[in-house]
Amino acid sequence: MEERRLSAIAVPLLAWYDRNKRDLPWRHTRDPYRIWVSEIMLQQTRVAAVLPYYRQWMEALPTVEALAAVPEERLMKLWQGLGYYSRARNLQKAARVIVEELGGVFPDTYEALLRLPGVGEYTAGAVASIAFGEAVPAVDGNVLRVIARTADIREDISDAKVRRTFRALLEEAMSREEPGKFNQALMELGATVCAPNGAPDCGRCPLSGLCEANRLGIQTELPLKSKKAPRRVEEMTVYLLRRGDAVALRRRGEAGLLAGLWEFPHVPGALGEAAAGDALASWGLTALDWEKKISAKHVFTHVEWHMTGYLLTVRGECPGFTWADREALETLAVPSAFARYLEEARRALDREEND
Repeated sequence: MEERRLSAIAVPLLAWYDRNKRDLPWRHTRDPYRIWVSEIMLQQTRVAAVLPYYRQWMEALPTVEALAAVPEERLMKLWQGLGYYSRARNLQKAARVIVEELGGVFPDTYEALLRLPGVGEYTAGAVASIAFGEAVPAVDGNVLRVIARTADIREDISDAKVRRTFRALLEEAMSREEPGKFNQALMELGATVCAPNGAPDCGRCPLSGLCEANRLGIQTELPLKSKKAPRRVEEMTVYLLRRGDAVALRRRGEAGLLAGLWEFPHVPGALGEAAAGDALASWGLTALDWEKKISAKHVFTHVEWHMTGYLLTVRGECPGFTWADREALETLAVPSAFARYLEEARRALDREEND
């Protein structure tokens, strides 16, 4: 049943895509490097958020050789704000494999692409089909949703075996003449029409006449997906320490969450001013002026940070802290988890400069 229903989707899907696809920069090229970077950036990130990063990245690193050679600090700065920073590190690892082991020749098959660091089945399928015309599916969350609804597949899409079933179905259904276009069309349909978090816009869908979920009125019930464990909450106190024309930063360790990035000093727990002062003293610093209390929250995939922060003027030295002036602050990669504090740091240093 699923095979027969899906075998009819290619023609209306491709016609719809020709009329409705968004004008995106990575859709104007067959360069595998540019397509690959776009696909990595788009993982768990909205198109609107990716666009300025993609343009800036391509201006700075237009080739795989440039990516392989860029210093890590610059790499992280280019990625700052996109999150999931391991994606950037894996991009560079893979670029170095291409340059150093493959002579700068980009892998041109699905199987060869899978051997690159950070490249999974979806990314390999997207690059192989779009850049090289290989007839392999690219199955992401958008595609799983479209196919589950169209073919009324009531199995848990978080199960790897079920995803392999979807992949096999799409291998039979996809256009052999235009596999890259077919994959992009499915992704586009899932992102803009057969969307998550609410009712799909079936009136605009080219597959509505073929869609079993639409016929049965169960669109919002599919796809089936097991519930994630609730995110744990971590409370912390963040210190925005100003000393003259500089603020304190420290570098995170090389393993774990946000590895190797720069952060504002912090300690566990939501501390009041008195307890926060004790931590400050343990670093060998003396508070001269408690200027402002700043609260913020950041949500990761598995954890939420609830942050109580203090902007204060201090004196003293602390091993492990780097004191960054306004110019240096713009060269260091501070993750978006600390965006509120980075904004306040800029304002504080700008005031200091203008006083």
